[in-house]
Amino acid sequence: MGPMPASRDEVRKAPSIPADHAHYTSAQLGMNRVLFLLSLSVLINYIDRSNLSIAAPLIKDDLGLSALQLGKLLSAFFWAYACMQIPAGWLVDHFDVKWVFALGFLLWSAATAGTGVLHGFAALLLIRVLVGMGESIAYPSYSKILAEHFRDSSRGLANGVIATGAALGPAVGLIIGGSVVARFGWRPFFLALGLGSLLWLIPWLRWMPERTDAHARIPKQSIALADLLSHRSLWGTCIGLFCGNYSLYFLVTWLPFYLVRGRSFSLHHMAQVGALMFLVFAVSATVWGKLSDRWIAAGDSVTLVRKGLMVVGNAGFGLFLMASVIAPTSLLLVALCLAGVFLGMSNSNLWAITQILAGPRIVGRWVGVQNFLGNLAGGIGPTLTGFLIDRTGGFRWAFIVVAGIAWIGALNWAVVLGPLEQVEWSKTVAAPLEAKP
Repeated sequence: MGPMPASRDEVRKAPSIPADHAHYTSAQLGMNRVLFLLSLSVLINYIDRSNLSIAAPLIKDDLGLSALQLGKLLSAFFWAYACMQIPAGWLVDHFDVKWVFALGFLLWSAATAGTGVLHGFAALLLIRVLVGMGESIAYPSYSKILAEHFRDSSRGLANGVIATGAALGPAVGLIIGGSVVARFGWRPFFLALGLGSLLWLIPWLRWMPERTDAHARIPKQSIALADLLSHRSLWGTCIGLFCGNYSLYFLVTWLPFYLVRGRSFSLHHMAQVGALMFLVFAVSATVWGKLSDRWIAAGDSVTLVRKGLMVVGNAGFGLFLMASVIAPTSLLLVALCLAGVFLGMSNSNLWAITQILAGPRIVGRWVGVQNFLGNLAGGIGPTLTGFLIDRTGGFRWAFIVVAGIAWIGALNWAVVLGPLEQVEWSKTVAAPLEAKP
């Protein structure tokens, strides 16, 4: 005999899942897959932008470059990357981000593979420009997707996951790339990396949804570049990103060279030490991203939590980076790992702040301007570091400059930025350079 049918009261009391909630859960699961792909793409992104530094000692000797020439080669990517940010932000605000990002990914991966077959300084300089142009689409796309598809309460973790990918890129590049370069040379490394990365496009084209009609119907706000530049918070995020990028790009471009030439590490030992620092950075970014969401959910101020972590993160990074250059070799790893903890703290919240201020409609353009100005650090920093090394014969002054800029960043996040609320552009245009009270 089968089970008795439920009574009318029991049916009335039985829990049910609203259709809209079930739809949201399904959509969120789909976007979690997209978030995984975004994290994987930024991992590939940072391997590709740091691969030249991994092979720098061999390329320098192979091509007979000075430290200043090597610095220019390392900077070429960042100049192209920075200059393409504003066009990239416009593209993701006006066209389907799925296809815009796919084309950018294809360009930078193909250019990475092409690096392995080129000879001569000028050719390598040009191909690094192409890598920078392709990668310029990444962060405007990330912020556009997160602003449109993720709730405010989950963006700390989402941005932390992407920051984790950014940290794992150099770590994986150092672990695998250092071994591959040491065993097979630098050319096979670039070829395998660029061609293998193209496989990422298969799940991206399958999982990333097309732009919906709802998003397509959102009216485009006529916010001119001058309107963006009139807002104090934009300048706060630009200065903060410049300071953070100067620190990060110093580690990405010059840390491997410093460990080999400044500390006399082998390529294998260099890969282990550098990778561990970036792994700590990765774990820290995810942990602090999740903690920031929990603190805000518990009732703490969004402004206090996200800005506070930026201030402490920048200040702590500068302190322990300075400690690493004066520490004996036995304590170098400890100092670098502590610097990685504070770097992860700040990177987990940087883009969440931008997404709050800009809102989903113009986040691509805001990120484009912010990334343009902020990534000038990538053009200036590696070249300035090479100049300081050539001029002083050592690395100490280069580390002092990085630490000082990190401390300027901490001060900027504390003072220049106002409360974290979405900008009301009608008021901003009427009252330029006034922070929202």
